[in-house]
Amino acid sequence: MSTLLHDGAAVLTRQLQKARHAPALLILTQTMPITMLLFFGYVLGSALAMPGAEYREFLVPGLLAATAANGLMAGMFTAAQDAHRGVTDRFRTLPMSRTAVPLGQTAADLLTTGVSMVPLMLVGLAMGWRIKTGLPGALGALGALLLFRFATAWVGTYLGLLSRSEEAAGQLGGATFVLPMLSSAYLPTAGLPGWLRTVAEWNPISAVATAVRELCGNAGAQAGSGAAWPVAHPVAGALLWSVALLVLFVPPAARRFGRGGA
Repeated sequence: MSTLLHDGAAVLTRQLQKARHAPALLILTQTMPITMLLFFGYVLGSALAMPGAEYREFLVPGLLAATAANGLMAGMFTAAQDAHRGVTDRFRTLPMSRTAVPLGQTAADLLTTGVSMVPLMLVGLAMGWRIKTGLPGALGALGALLLFRFATAWVGTYLGLLSRSEEAAGQLGGATFVLPMLSSAYLPTAGLPGWLRTVAEWNPISAVATAVRELCGNAGAQAGSGAAWPVAHPVAGALLWSVALLVLFVPPAARRFGRGGA
């Protein structure tokens, strides 16, 4: 365990140094959610039945959940880039834990995500979003978001190690942009057609977004009648989805890294 943590910390440091030398990417990851918040909050929000301020209160937790879900794209691209540029092969030749590399990569992604969420929260507060449950609710919401980000980063890491090229990973990662659209991140699911509502409510992003709304005391925390279990019990649903993704993808990602052949 000590070897795993030591080697993982070394990889984490490498990833943070790598991110420091790519400031444009950091700026993009911070400004894109803010741009979407402004667009959806003031343009799309005016066309909805929910009043503007109430919709923005609904929207901020959804965008935070969508940001957490982007761990899928980030993990996929990072793993594919290292695999197809020979970095992963060099790591395999070193006397280090095989799990340490993906662990360090996902941990670094977790830290940068935590930092990138701060500007989004500040803009949300300026637009009227409030955490009405105090510090315990805020910490619970942040914990749920970071756990989900960690889980999706592992999913992305596994898929990135399976990819045939960086370009393929980039295209597949870009396609994940649609996942928040098929959830309650931006719009309530109650008005969707039956089959689409079922898909949206079983989307893990819906559970996380609804959990953040409930923990922060925001609009949209109460699921409508006939809602699927994960959004009817959002905090438990978000935790179970995150744990399930970790259980399903951490072992195969570690095995794939150790076996090679990406």
